[in-house]
Order: sequence, then C-alpha cells, then structure tokens
Amino acid sequence: MSDWLTPGLAHLWLPYTQMKTAPAPLPVVSSQGVRLTLADGRELVDGISSWWTACHGYSHPHIRAAIEAQLAALPHVMFAGLVHEPAARLAARLAALLPGDLERVFFTESGSVAVEVALKMAIQYWRNLGREQKQRIVYFRHGYHGDTFATMALCDPEEGMHALFAGSMPDQIMAELPTDGNLGRAFDLLLDTHAERIAAVIVEPLVQGAGGMQMHDAATLACIGEACRRHEVLLIADEIMTGFGRTGRMFACEEAGVVPDIICLSKALTGGTLPLAATVARRHVFEAFLADDPGAALMHGPTYMANALACAAANASLDLFASEPRLAQVAAIEAQLATELAPCGELGGVADVRIKGAIGAVELCGAIDLDGLRRRFAELGVWVRPFGKVVYLMPPFVIEPDDLSLLTGAVRRVLTERAAALP
Repeated sequence: MSDWLTPGLAHLWLPYTQMKTAPAPLPVVSSQGVRLTLADGRELVDGISSWWTACHGYSHPHIRAAIEAQLAALPHVMFAGLVHEPAARLAARLAALLPGDLERVFFTESGSVAVEVALKMAIQYWRNLGREQKQRIVYFRHGYHGDTFATMALCDPEEGMHALFAGSMPDQIMAELPTDGNLGRAFDLLLDTHAERIAAVIVEPLVQGAGGMQMHDAATLACIGEACRRHEVLLIADEIMTGFGRTGRMFACEEAGVVPDIICLSKALTGGTLPLAATVARRHVFEAFLADDPGAALMHGPTYMANALACAAANASLDLFASEPRLAQVAAIEAQLATELAPCGELGGVADVRIKGAIGAVELCGAIDLDGLRRRFAELGVWVRPFGKVVYLMPPFVIEPDDLSLLTGAVRRVLTERAAALP
C-alpha cells in the first residue's frame, strides 16, 4: 500500500476537505456487491452507494460485461457530426421511460453540467421565442444543484460550501417550498409578480439531497408544477439524486403526476460505474431551437459527451431495472429503514428521522463532530459519511436485510454513544 498511498497523498487535493486537519482517507482496493475492501483487508458495508450512484451494487457482471464489450469496439468518439449505437439506444430508452414527451436527450459528463445545460436551454428557449427578458431562475431553500458557478447560485445561500462565492455568482430568486396553503399562495404570488423575468423554476422532486435530505410530499411538487404552467414558467426537475428508483418510483416526479419541461439525470444512470449525465427536454422546448438561423441552436458540447463506454454502462443498468426487481427492493428497504431507524428519534441530540424510498436520514442537533462520527462508523465496519447535521443511509438497492441491519444498527449505536456523551 505504501508504494502508492503515501506518495499519492502528497499530491492529491480531496473534495470538501480541509487538507490541513482532516484525517487520512481510507484506501480502497476493490469492491463487490455492497462491500468495499480496504488495503488492510477490512471490509466496509457501503451505506451511501458512493454518493448515491451504485444502485445495483459494485461490479455487477452484466454492467461489467457491457463495458468490456464496448471497450473492445469503440471506447469513445466525438459527438459532433458523429453518433454511435450506445448513445442512440440510450436516448431512445430514456425517452420511453420518462413521463410525457420528455424525448430529446442531451448528454454530458456530470450532474452539475447537466443542470447548467438545463439553465441554458430554459433561458435560450424564451430568447428564441422573442422573450429575452425571461432570464432569472427560481430555486428553493435547502436546494442543492451542483458546485459550478451557475449551479452554486441555485443553492441555499446559507449553505456553507458556497458562501465564500456569494458576491461572484448570478443573482437568482430563492423561494420557500410551498408545503402548505400559505406558502403555496406566497409562491404563486412570487411567480405572478416576476413572471415576465423568470425563465424557469428548478426543484429536486420529493427529496432535497445535499441540502440536508429535506423531504416534501407529492402535493407540494404538484403545486409547483401547476403554478409554473399557470404563469408560463418552465419547470426543471433535478432528478440527479432522486432518479432511477431512489424514492420508490423510477423518477420522483411521477409520484405527483408532474411532467417537467426539462429533467436532469446522472448519478445512478450508469449504475455507479462511469461518469454520465443527461438533460432531457420536452418536445416544445426542443422545437423552439429549430430555425434557419444557426444562432438559435444550443451552443454547448462537452468533449466527452455521450461517451460510448458510459452509454454502454447506462444501457446495461437499464437492463437490470427491467429484469431485476429494483423498485420492489426499494420498497423493502424503505420498510426496514422505517422500522430500524425509528428508535433514533428517542435519542438525545436527534431532531428528526425521515424516510423516503431507499433514503433514511437522521437529523442531529447540538455540536456535531463529523470526523469523529465517520471514524466510528468505519470502526464498526460500515461506510457512512454524515454531512452537515444529517446522518443518512442510501444503500445499494441489492442490499440484503442482514447487511441493511448492520448499517441501521451502526447508526443506532453511534448515535446512542453520542447521546450519552452530550452535556
């Protein structure tokens, strides 16, 4: 291990990490199913699916075989003036799976970029229709849509990761989620007042992920969708985290019967194997870009967009959703999380316990030693990485009940220890 770890750490810059004080990262050498194997031979049950991506677990043979076959044939080719089968097949399959007429797929490599493309689509949509003043985006408190500059401007302004850049970002409009009648009326008034300058509303349907695993119901999402239609504002659904079964439906917006004008997908799209994202637009959005004027086209083109290896992995992942009982597995995970995390609600230092699909979140209060919590979870043989005030589980859908109980048991134990140590 020392032949790569020690020399490498001298040059790595890790994400979301104060490199001066943070403990050393754990060296992983292999993965299989729901387990990560460390260089010292220890195994950790992964409770967060590598940032919510590994929905089928690690090293699924069907996805691995698809990547190997594609590697032998065509690893990558530029996607301007050229096209290839994995991307064409994937676009058609996504259009068939998504609700309504979400049918035009623009591929990128990451969720943040998928959101940036959605913003460009929304703003240029109105510009192409002669309504150039519609340029602002409405987002919601506790929202998170990425770490690039345009997406940072759509995150909760009190979110610590982005506060340093407040003066450098575009000025957008934050709203409260319309979770009750009064907030619904306030949201409607906001759109009514500013409709002539609002291009789109962006929302994480049902669960706001990195903003603290905040959850809202289908009625709230339906309220947002109806208000957008009424005030001629596009609706962007950021399903980068919620898409592909995580909330119990293939796509979270389906629970409310809402068809957004644009949807953003990533994370579990390739089953946690290769970087890929997609921004998918409804027919009327796409048609606004069709003109004799070349300037009306969408001017965006990531170098590695529609990477053939990643598209092959995504097609294989969709095969597994079709052939294996993923949504039934999510329902079983939801029931087990609800039962086994419920006792956390009685502990000192716990503010709330929330469950939705294969997401279990325990919100803490009081002083929180994140590094200490993470270290203790690893000592117990699980990979759980709390952030902010939330200890959460988002395991692979293929996890067995006994392994899920290892995760929930570790959460109960660690939070019980924390409660005992509180003043």
